[in-house]
Amino acid sequence: MILVTGGTGLVGAHLLYRLVSENKKVRAIYRTERKLENTKSVFSSYSNDYNTLFNTIEWVKSDILDIPSLSDAFIGITKVYHCAAFVSFEPDKYQLLRKTNIEGTANIVNLSISNSIKKLCYVSSIATLGKTLNNESITEDTNWNPEEDNSVYAITKYGAEIEVWRGTQEGLDAVVVNPGVILGAGIWHYGTGSLFKKAKNGLKYYTSGTVGLVSVDDVVTIMMQLMDSNIINQRFILVAENWTYKDFLQALAKAVKTNPPNKLASSKLLNIGWKLDWLKHKLTGKRRQLTKHIAKSLATKTHYSSDKIKTALNYKFKAVDDTISSIGKHYQK
Repeated sequence: MILVTGGTGLVGAHLLYRLVSENKKVRAIYRTERKLENTKSVFSSYSNDYNTLFNTIEWVKSDILDIPSLSDAFIGITKVYHCAAFVSFEPDKYQLLRKTNIEGTANIVNLSISNSIKKLCYVSSIATLGKTLNNESITEDTNWNPEEDNSVYAITKYGAEIEVWRGTQEGLDAVVVNPGVILGAGIWHYGTGSLFKKAKNGLKYYTSGTVGLVSVDDVVTIMMQLMDSNIINQRFILVAENWTYKDFLQALAKAVKTNPPNKLASSKLLNIGWKLDWLKHKLTGKRRQLTKHIAKSLATKTHYSSDKIKTALNYKFKAVDDTISSIGKHYQK
């Protein structure tokens, strides 16, 4: 039987849909009944008979920080997809990020070892990769630099990867995927799905940076192929294409049939923006929308190479333009 953590998130929900569609025996953990609606929403984007498919999953109420219930979820499991994570770039969320992403992953790794799991697939992020000089492509060999001004999210996802590599030293077979910005339908109130909603409401500004994009379908397909392969103890960048933010936001606007942004938000404007956002947070207690690291990322040009996974699996990614267009149609519905 296969265990999936994070089954109510974008990647986990799409992974569950693919697994049950292929008649795999699957168990998934969830924290609250309300979160299960995310998975149903994803399933309903692809099937009219989504309830039947959804009900084939063995759901276990648990948490990656709750070792007793998590231990029960591991009974009879042979493979694990660890998709659960907390995503935030807010500095004051650092301790929660550490607890969920690092301690939670350590629990998954430890239980995988003690239960003799055949293979673990961990969903990391390109945020854990280092930077290059002279605009060279970032690859799996681009080393993390702890002296960089790294975001709290990147620090904790890197720490989670270290737990996976520690597990491989203790006999666990694992693969790690490092996706870019993942695009998929079904969850519209947060994550990349909310970008389609924001685009529909109208975006005035674009930024000067670039972004690595990939379809959630590609991410899930590659994860499943890696788990069925003989490849172990390696990491793979999953970025289909590198786009400018201008092109990305214009494509979003086109997909939801609204006007594209036409004003450049300069680095100076972004710096003013994140400082005002910080002040608003301090005065009102509202969650941060634009942090220093997000502002920096929006104005940074980077290029990620997925040559390693293309060669390893002879894989061809979906065109990002087609992905955005398809998701836009789902959103319009």
